[in-house]
Amino acid sequence: MKLSTKELILCALFAAIISILAQISIPLPFTTVPLTMLIFAVAVTGLILGSKLGAISVLIYLLLGGIGLPVFAQFSAGLGVLFGPTGGYLLGLPLMVYIVGFGKEKFSSPIVIFLSLVIGLISVYITGTLMFSAITGNTIYQSILYCVAPFAFVDLIKLVLAYTIGLSVSKRVSFNPTF
Repeated sequence: MKLSTKELILCALFAAIISILAQISIPLPFTTVPLTMLIFAVAVTGLILGSKLGAISVLIYLLLGGIGLPVFAQFSAGLGVLFGPTGGYLLGLPLMVYIVGFGKEKFSSPIVIFLSLVIGLISVYITGTLMFSAITGNTIYQSILYCVAPFAFVDLIKLVLAYTIGLSVSKRVSFNPTF
């Protein structure tokens, strides 16, 4: 897979945007998972860049955090974050952005595109909850109560915002692969 200079720049730009929006973080007293704009950023990335470039952008973000750059929520970084109790939520992001981008690329129905956002979010919840449960020893039910239930409503609002902004931007800006 050969990427043009413009595609590489777009991937780096969106990795930076994801990194910045991940810092908008509100720690919650009842869970180790902070409330962030990360889901919003990943959803917008998928809607604007599509499945391939979106996935590359998210992988760059994860790589930067994995090697120690403080790009994860609350300026955290490292393999300990990626493979710690809440790391599954981060590791589910490439699948989310791919699902969102695929939905946008293959379907024109607003309902199907929004459904791809929801399915992408569910994929993050599944990977995150399974990893959290495996590492902490909590049951799946306890992990859902602790790590998903407090965020589901707010995450749906983020998806509505991402849908509105992402589709609006993608209609107005052409990312023609030639510079």
